[in-house]
Amino acid sequence: MNTIRITTPLNEKKISNLKAGDRVLISGDVYTARDAAHIKLREMLKDNVNLPFNIEGAILYYVGPTPTPPGKIIGSAGPTTSTRMDDLTPLLMNLGLLGMIGKGDRSDKVVDLIKKKGAVYFAAIGGAGALISKSIIESQIIVFPELGTEAIRWLKVKDFPVIVAIDSQGVNLYKTGPANYNTKKSHKPSY
Repeated sequence: MNTIRITTPLNEKKISNLKAGDRVLISGDVYTARDAAHIKLREMLKDNVNLPFNIEGAILYYVGPTPTPPGKIIGSAGPTTSTRMDDLTPLLMNLGLLGMIGKGDRSDKVVDLIKKKGAVYFAAIGGAGALISKSIIESQIIVFPELGTEAIRWLKVKDFPVIVAIDSQGVNLYKTGPANYNTKKSHKPSY
């Protein structure tokens, strides 16, 4: 299987050829946001305050990194369970968010919106936060420092490893993967 390299910001051309199951290395700007940050972003939009970053074509990484060790750029940066953001994701997707990185499946509502908007959901490997953090070459809190680990950060990444979990056609690896496994498992090897 080939590895596909993409750079941010995302656009339809970059996303449309990605298929569920593809291995991807992302380089460029990525923003972090978890539950508390999503709530604050919703409040900003309700109050007609501009978002602290350009959401158009952006990738949000659902992560709350551990404290940064001395001499490092960031602490361990493993993904957070994405369904925790599903209620607030449509608001950001309707403003132009095209990519999300997390772990675990998404709600039917978010999958439908990924397909409608031609977006993509990437899975990062849970439990590999220390390894993933090596792909982060710059990190800076840009808003909500009071949220601590849940502050929104700008990350500059190089060859950040992910897998396409839900592609722009709505093909969901969390559904197709187990189905393919069960089909192969039902065939007994011949000895």
